[in-house]
Amino acid sequence: GDMQLIAEAYSLLKGGLNLSNEELANTFTEWNNGELSSYLIDITKDIFTKKDEDGNYLVDVILDEAANKGTGKWTSQSALDLGEPLSLITESVFARYISSLKAQRVAASKVLSGPKAQPAGDKAEFIEKVRRALYLGKIVSYAQGFSQLRAAS
Repeated sequence: GDMQLIAEAYSLLKGGLNLSNEELANTFTEWNNGELSSYLIDITKDIFTKKDEDGNYLVDVILDEAANKGTGKWTSQSALDLGEPLSLITESVFARYISSLKAQRVAASKVLSGPKAQPAGDKAEFIEKVRRALYLGKIVSYAQGFSQLRAAS
């Protein structure tokens, strides 16, 4: 769940504000000094500034296709067996599955362009809203996970 939440925050900041990789790194560095401090936020801030041998930012050239080990799927299957709502993690699993369908996504993007990006308004305010949404998402994810653990015990 956390990786999907971070990916969605990145997408909002990159697409909604057109933040540069340096600005993204600075934003995630600030976030890592507060209530969002975590291993994943810490390594994400570093990823934004990594470059390849040609000087291109790696984050801009990596394939947008995620693999999976099955742990999210097993967790979601367990939640279904227990009758526990685990929507955040389960949607994260589906997002990984969708990301693995690269050819289908490329074909669909030629037919379905999607909405045009709208200006986000005040930059600092938008970044703060994304930060708060990310924090809330993490709370929901952990609350659902703990609820599942309680049901399983």
